[in-house]
Amino acid sequence: MPPVTIRSTPEARQSRPQRVAEAIKQWVVDEGWEPGHRLPSEAALIARFGMAKGTIREAIRLLEAQGLVRSRTGPGGGVFVHQVSEARAAALLGNYFYFVRPSIDDIYQLRAALEPELAASLAGRLSAAQLDRLEAVIAESAAPAASAEEEAARHAASLRFHATLAEMSGNPLLRFVIGFLAELLGEATVNRGLHSGTDPELWQSGQDYQTRLVAALRAGDAEGARAVLAAHMQTAHRLMKRQEAALAKRFLPERARR
Repeated sequence: MPPVTIRSTPEARQSRPQRVAEAIKQWVVDEGWEPGHRLPSEAALIARFGMAKGTIREAIRLLEAQGLVRSRTGPGGGVFVHQVSEARAAALLGNYFYFVRPSIDDIYQLRAALEPELAASLAGRLSAAQLDRLEAVIAESAAPAASAEEEAARHAASLRFHATLAEMSGNPLLRFVIGFLAELLGEATVNRGLHSGTDPELWQSGQDYQTRLVAALRAGDAEGARAVLAAHMQTAHRLMKRQEAALAKRFLPERARR
């Protein structure tokens, strides 16, 4: 069998290993190989793609770095198709936002668009055990915070409610995006010091909205669930912006505050 022709995209200026890695990914899709399937031997890959051993090995290393294959040595070893976990995918995406820092407005723009629709879609569909789980998460942030550290922990627990709600969605894309946004917001508030002090209004409103949301979900009230979570997003956004403005003012030079 003649080697497979690997197409090159000039605008991307990919190296040979990169082109081979992309070709292997497409091959896996075309063949319908599932996680755990062993790729053909190195010799077979060399013959298929008409590339040198070093190029093939570098292509496999690229795929391993992406988490799409995993190598095992010893008896029964080889290179196997691997599924990237949601946790690793979120971590890799988070690396991009390590330097591209979205604002609180950016995050809430997406949350306000997605989370009310998620809530509406879950109304009347959750089991008693799932609803009890949501209430248990609410209880984790019920105690008033006595310090900035406790406030940060309570805020993290509040965000877990939204991530837990996202986990219950039957839509894997919606679940991933909402869960990632909750994680991104949690990191942003901690890294920017937005929870350097307690905020009773933010805490109390979050508790009230989440409790009302679970009640709407239990009642199977889709419109009520959508309205509660939309109001929750609007209020949380306003209060977070208030904290952001207060923090910025606190660190302004004395001359700028006059």
